Amino acid sequence: MIELEGVPELIDPVMVAAFEGWNDAGDAASTAVAHLEREWKGEVFAALDAEDYYDFQVNRPTVFMDGGVRKITWPTTRLSVVRVGGDNPRDLVLVRGIEPSMRWRSFCNELLGFAHELGVELVVILGALLGDTPHTRPVPISGTTSDADLARRMDLEETKYEGPTGIVGVLQEACTHAGVPAVSLWAAVPHYVSQPPNPKATLALLNRLEDLLDLRIPLGELPEDARAWQLGVDQLAAEDSEVAEYVQTLEQARDTAELPEASGEAIAREFERYLRRRDSAGPAASGGHATADGGESGSFLRDTPSERTRPPRAPKPETDTGRTADTGGGESSGSSDGPDTPDDSSAPSED
Repeated sequence: MIELEGVPELIDPVMVAAFEGWNDAGDAASTAVAHLEREWKGEVFAALDAEDYYDFQVNRPTVFMDGGVRKITWPTTRLSVVRVGGDNPRDLVLVRGIEPSMRWRSFCNELLGFAHELGVELVVILGALLGDTPHTRPVPISGTTSDADLARRMDLEETKYEGPTGIVGVLQEACTHAGVPAVSLWAAVPHYVSQPPNPKATLALLNRLEDLLDLRIPLGELPEDARAWQLGVDQLAAEDSEVAEYVQTLEQARDTAELPEASGEAIAREFERYLRRRDSAGPAASGGHATADGGESGSFLRDTPSERTRPPRAPKPETDTGRTADTGGGESSGSSDGPDTPDDSSAPSED
């Protein structure tokens, strides 16, 4: 660990982490943490030594000019801290980096060492995977934990996933073994429009984080960006009748699955968020990705020469369009009882 500044004294700290790479479809998770840093003006106080965890032929350093002097930025994971104001202020320790190339256990131990030193009370890890979800519907968000008591207390699902995982799943289990409460929040990103950014998925993750931590997050231009993103994908999908038909099939499957859930609990959450924002109105203080079937995908098409992103021609959907997915890598379970069911009935279930 390279300490950039002295370790701050924190109030009721929660660690929020996201990592670029396999667990970050559409860059939704890493963009969410970057948004928190930007809106709350996070101050970086530490960084992991890039030499210990990254293969520079996979994640190459970048050269930039600073006042006429050439400098190099190395791929790494940085920690920053932000103070969330209000009647009950608290601190967030933000962890943003790249999924390491090697020595994952040591990587997690370093992060947990800092969490222990800072008195972190909860670790929340954000992730995003590619799934069979239509871009026209609310982004499915699942919240899971390996701690049965925490699952009951925070209204989460206790994960029972088995299969390949990424750094999100490994870090969550490391927290569990170290006795640190940990939660994973996952957004499902439409597999047919996977290129970043995906502001709609980022917004959904931040909304779920608000509910989980009972705080207000300044959203800035994210809501408008999310609306513009959806309109843009609408237009691109409409240009291909086969993709439009496929999206309609996904919509029907999603709506049918959600019929029993279109009730009280979801509506109450939205109303509570509205009240919270109303009461606190005013200035607010490269490889593929995990998929719902356990594979990797980074597929998207570009129109030349405009370089617009457009959905690829999607295969005809399988009969079982409501399959669920996991965490650590966002993979589906083939067993009859399947992985745990998330908050949203159509959301994937993860580590």
